Amino acid sequence: MANYEVTVSTGNVDYAATFNNVFVKLVGTDGESKRTWLKEALLPFTSGTLISCPVSIGKLVLIELDKQCLPLFPEDAWFPAKVQVKSPEGATYNFPIYRWITDSKVHLFREGTALRVFEDNNSLGRSSRQVELDQREKDYCWDVYAKGMPHCMKAKDAHSLPCEVRFSFTKDTEFRYTAASGLTELQLKGLADRKENWTNIDDINRVFCCKRTDISDYVQEHWKEDAFFAYQYLNGLNPMLIRRCSSLPHNFPVTDDMVFRHGQGSLRNEMENGNIFLCDYKLLDGVKANTINGKKQYLMAPLILLHKTPDDKLMPIAIQLKQTPADDNPIFFPTDSEYDWLMAKIFVRSADFSAHELNVHLLRTHLLAEVFTVSLLRNVPMVHPLYKLLIPHTRYTLQINYLARSLLISETGVFTQFAAPGGEGVMTILERSLSSMTYSSLCIPEDIAERGVEALPNFYYRDDGLKLWDIIQRFVQGVLSFYYKNDAEVQKDSELQKWISDIFEHGFLSQTGTGIPQSFTGVAELVKFVTMVIFTCSGQHSAVNNGQYDYDAWMPNAPISLQLPPPTTKGKTSEATMLQTLPDVNATVQGMATMWLLSKQSSDFVPLGQYPEDHFSEEIPCKLIKAFQGELEVLSADIKARKRLEVPYTYMDPKKLENSVAI
Repeated sequence: MANYEVTVSTGNVDYAATFNNVFVKLVGTDGESKRTWLKEALLPFTSGTLISCPVSIGKLVLIELDKQCLPLFPEDAWFPAKVQVKSPEGATYNFPIYRWITDSKVHLFREGTALRVFEDNNSLGRSSRQVELDQREKDYCWDVYAKGMPHCMKAKDAHSLPCEVRFSFTKDTEFRYTAASGLTELQLKGLADRKENWTNIDDINRVFCCKRTDISDYVQEHWKEDAFFAYQYLNGLNPMLIRRCSSLPHNFPVTDDMVFRHGQGSLRNEMENGNIFLCDYKLLDGVKANTINGKKQYLMAPLILLHKTPDDKLMPIAIQLKQTPADDNPIFFPTDSEYDWLMAKIFVRSADFSAHELNVHLLRTHLLAEVFTVSLLRNVPMVHPLYKLLIPHTRYTLQINYLARSLLISETGVFTQFAAPGGEGVMTILERSLSSMTYSSLCIPEDIAERGVEALPNFYYRDDGLKLWDIIQRFVQGVLSFYYKNDAEVQKDSELQKWISDIFEHGFLSQTGTGIPQSFTGVAELVKFVTMVIFTCSGQHSAVNNGQYDYDAWMPNAPISLQLPPPTTKGKTSEATMLQTLPDVNATVQGMATMWLLSKQSSDFVPLGQYPEDHFSEEIPCKLIKAFQGELEVLSADIKARKRLEVPYTYMDPKKLENSVAI
């Protein structure tokens, strides 16, 4: 007799075990075992079963798993983690699963050693892989949410998503509680339905005091200061806009006399020395603004000029609030009256809120991560090295994005009802953003170089991000080079090529101007793209997401909308004008509750580099994972050891950023 020792591990997640009967069949190159009952499968962790065959069934290729409900018992779900089989020849075979089994059908799982799958000539392996992908294509279908947006996962509601991509019980419970408690607290204070203006700053402060962080306190104290206004372009929520200015845009007619008093400086000289920087919100030009509480709203498309001073401080020196120069579109300066200058900065901060949330945050992390995920799940089998490498970086993404579309940008969403762009403006901004996106802007080393900000002092997003990118790239290079020995192997991998082809078509709408590859020609190109995917889903998302409550909770620093037009002449603004311009009470509290929800990490958060699911079994990839974790530990320690900062920057700390776009 040939004895096979089968060890089944049930996942260590809520409600993973089952009271149904579970059966397994082993399938090898020379035969198959009988379908065998696993007596202990209902236990939450690990159980062993001995399967005897008259003769050896050869090299194991796959297993068949199914579960059947007992009489008088309902059918329940089971979450097997993995199955390990020791053969009579002494070989060990691993079958990673990590999927919910909710029905009584027979499910096939291939042996999980991620061999170069394009060399697999075994008919059993090919057919089981095709069965898997055929089912995935039915489960994960593309859908078009709106013209000009990346395509998304088709789903009737969050509960119609496949079980393996939905929130855990813990995540779902905490998300619902955070969503409900944030707004309920404000409703109990009678604020959520108030449609009038704020009458003084102290009233805003009383609402703000409901929930606060160390950084949000700092923002409240320093939001009026020029140095902090400029600092946010480096280490706030939107570090993607600032770029070195080598010549002034034709529509921003700033002169030396305007910004350097008494001939104490020259714009030309300062630009040549790399000390002038530009932030241009042309993306927002002409976007139709919302109507909130029956009042027309205003969204500007400003241009901001910043100067690096001799003591390495970045300071704003000129603001123009509309793209086209005109007599009624003055350029504002720090030398203007207090409220003229402050109001100009408020209009900029409101524009930044919309540009950040829709382009930098929603599109460039959430929606792209969804495209990467759906294409992976449709086109790449579980045993493929790309699947094993990327599946941890897809956790919860499909459900959080479904909720984003339904709660934020739907007809009844918070953005549609209370943000300056409204519904039509949201779609305009997203369509413009995608059409102007480039591959290089998604790769931080190229993006930093293209923007000319390599030497800009105190740019911690850049410093930490470049280190993180390098660490991820070394890890990806090591893993993929283990499986792909030359460029020809990449070119012949049809599943890999279908993955990138789908991303180009459904994510970037086949726009060749983006620079996104339509196919992979070699290992180096593959490594770069996969590095970008992991960086986008982890570090980049953390950088533009995790500080939302920190920087946006104090509403005057990031108004969700503004309800008076900007001043057309100087000298007429006041504190009263500012309060009348800021969003109404209900819009403010809706924005605050949303920022709280979008920044609240769940307790089952998985930090970058930690992999609770063992998808890799080969020695070299496992060693590379350990080395990856070690490098991330060093980066985390370096960030903690950084000289004490007035405003700490920890959004790229590997211990604080999640593996995936999960919130």
